[in-house]
Amino acid sequence: MVSANKKRVLITGITGQDGGHLAKLLHGKNYEVFGLIRGQNNPKREATIKEYPYVTLIEGDVTDYSSLIRAMQVAKPDEVYNLAAISHVGHSFKVPQLTSDVTGKGVLNMLEAIRVTDLENKVRFYQASTSEMFGGLEYNRPKNGYNEESSFHPRSPYGVAKLYGFWITKNYRESYKMFAVSGILFNHEGERRGLEFVTRKITNAVARIKLGKQDFIELGDLWPKRDWGYAGDYVEGMWRMLQRDEPKDYVLATGETHSIEEFLSLAFKEIGIDDWKPYVKQNPAFMRPAEVDLLLGDPSKAERELGWKRKVDFPGLVRLMVKSDLNIESKKI
Repeated sequence: MVSANKKRVLITGITGQDGGHLAKLLHGKNYEVFGLIRGQNNPKREATIKEYPYVTLIEGDVTDYSSLIRAMQVAKPDEVYNLAAISHVGHSFKVPQLTSDVTGKGVLNMLEAIRVTDLENKVRFYQASTSEMFGGLEYNRPKNGYNEESSFHPRSPYGVAKLYGFWITKNYRESYKMFAVSGILFNHEGERRGLEFVTRKITNAVARIKLGKQDFIELGDLWPKRDWGYAGDYVEGMWRMLQRDEPKDYVLATGETHSIEEFLSLAFKEIGIDDWKPYVKQNPAFMRPAEVDLLLGDPSKAERELGWKRKVDFPGLVRLMVKSDLNIESKKI
């Protein structure tokens, strides 16, 4: 029986990196946590149940509006965090239609499901927006980093779909007086990141090289720079956005930028290798049709109004990820 004092939350994208971190955070804050999961045969179902036994899973899909209505009726949430997305930028070029349906239209489906079922207009909604909406082009790149007032120029189907999600969230906030906000998060990584993402691909490969299980790693461009933080810090910012008296959008970032080369260098140093170049091969297959050169965020508004600030610095993030992958790969021997 759920305590009447417990807040209830519905998280879409519960099996992803942020979903896991957020579920853990909210469970610790005495929330009753519900997670939307796609299909009985989802390969991540058992792992999610094992790692987060306190999460009640509800079958549903953000592309299926009727399933979201049902999820709302079952969860009866006070807060909804929409983290579901086709979230790999490179992959979005290969499946642009699916990316549009899930990452873009899926936001509309979730907002409409809330509007129809939340007759008292009490549900607070968080939309996971992204720095990829800015595009990183020189003409719209502020000196001190992108902030909440910066102009957008997305450079991938993923970024375009996320921009639709951002604007439809703002539209529902203004049209229906919903407490609906977007968190414009810059790159946030960690031990729960999927192996298809470059940071985790690097740290996993470094661990395997250290253990003699792999000889080299294949990557695309090494020069792009990103504002990289730790995902565990960023979900705290998400939660803080929904605790405000009024709905506002916020940028979450570290305020500093580092290249993929820098990430490589720190990762290899963690295993005692100073010269990483003999272990890295560039593969054109991993290069994108349109690359974002540099993304740097200005988190000053979030720091000032939310009291949020990242705790894990860049070297600490790399160290944490390499250590985790060494532990994971060591157990596979």
